[in-house]
Amino acid sequence: MTASSSSIRDHYGVPVPIHAAALPPPTRTRFQTPPPAADERGELVRLEDGRLLRLRQIRAADRAALQRCFQRLSPDEVRMRFLHVLTTLSDSTAARLCDIDWEREAAFVLTEDAPPQRAEIHGAARVYIDATTESAEFAILVERDWTGCGLGALLMARLIKECRRRGLAELWGYVLAENHRMLELCEELGFRRSLVPGDAGTVKVALAL
Repeated sequence: MTASSSSIRDHYGVPVPIHAAALPPPTRTRFQTPPPAADERGELVRLEDGRLLRLRQIRAADRAALQRCFQRLSPDEVRMRFLHVLTTLSDSTAARLCDIDWEREAAFVLTEDAPPQRAEIHGAARVYIDATTESAEFAILVERDWTGCGLGALLMARLIKECRRRGLAELWGYVLAENHRMLELCEELGFRRSLVPGDAGTVKVALAL
């Protein structure tokens, strides 16, 4: 008996439907996904000292709160996060960081458990997605007064979850060599380190997903 036109044969000679060998969708469409459905207010985070925060997706309306967060950062905190000196967060930059293209980025914030119009941002995390390499570059910031509470690990875990949801292969980022706390966190989570050619003060960390 011969296979019909709608089937092929495997190496045992058994007819196999052609649709069983369908190719995956094009790369350009696999990683351009909308944000995951979530509670509008996000996830409640209770710290050991009793303080409450909300972990949620960033919104266009967060621009002013993000600028206020930046104003509270010390020059050293800015340098650790942005890897260079930055004195102001302009309206246009803040707007771009808040009103993102979810097909190519993802961003989350930690805010006070208060009405949106009064909630201050105390931490932020984002990834920039490169569908060509099936990878994403991360960036994380936690205000100094809120460090040492596990919030950096919480934000990183959220980014890892988002990258895996999108089917990415790797999460990576640049970290200053003096930023021991971030490097230790990355090591605990299984990131591998590599040197940055021509820049002894910066380390690249990468996690296979």
